[in-house]
Amino acid sequence: MNILEEWEITPEQLTKLLAENPSLRGMLLGYVAELKLREIVTSIPGVSFSVKFDDHNRKKKGDLYVVYRNKAFSLESKSLQSSTVKWNAQKQQWTGKAQVDASDRRTITLPDGSTLNTTLLLRGEFNILAVNCYAFEGEWRFVFARNSDLPASNYHGYSETQKRFLIASLIPVMWPPERPFYANLQDLLDEMIANGEGSAPAVPVI
Repeated sequence: MNILEEWEITPEQLTKLLAENPSLRGMLLGYVAELKLREIVTSIPGVSFSVKFDDHNRKKKGDLYVVYRNKAFSLESKSLQSSTVKWNAQKQQWTGKAQVDASDRRTITLPDGSTLNTTLLLRGEFNILAVNCYAFEGEWRFVFARNSDLPASNYHGYSETQKRFLIASLIPVMWPPERPFYANLQDLLDEMIANGEGSAPAVPVI
C-alpha cells in the first residue's frame, strides 16, 4: 500500500493540496531534493558510504555524510527561492537565490568567543553546499560549492569579525553555474581532496 492509498486520496487531490499550500510544497520539495541528491552521490564511483543525518540533531549540520576516496564530507542540501528565479535572455542564463540557513534559531558560539542567537549557518559547519536547481527548468540538477567559498553575511547587526564566521542567508545561484559553484560534484570532491580537504572517515553518531 502506498501513502495515497493509506490516506485515501488521489494524485489529483495531492497535487491540488500542494498547489494551494506553498509551504507544504516547499517542504516536500526539499525532502525530494535530498533523495535526488543521495541518488547522485551514491552513483559516483569511489563513494563507499553515505548516510542521512537526523533532521532534529542540532549538533550535526549537513544533510548527508559521505565517504569518497577514503575522505569524509558533509553536504548541506538547500533549494532556490522560487520568487527569485529569472531567465536572463542576454546571458542565456537562469539566476536565482538559495535560502541558506538553519530551520530554526539557536544560540551559537563563534571562534572569537562571542555568542549569537541566529538562523545563519557557520563557516566550517559543513563541507559542501548542494543547491537543487529544479525551480529553473523543472529538472533535478544541482550545483555544489565549498563552505569556505560561500559569501559571508552582511547583516549590519553583526560585527565585522562575526560576519566572517557566518554564511549569508541568501546566495546567488546561476545555471549554467559560475564559481564558486560546480555542476559536477565529483570534480569538486577530487579538487578538495587534492587540496588536503576532507576528514578521516568515522561512522557518525546520529
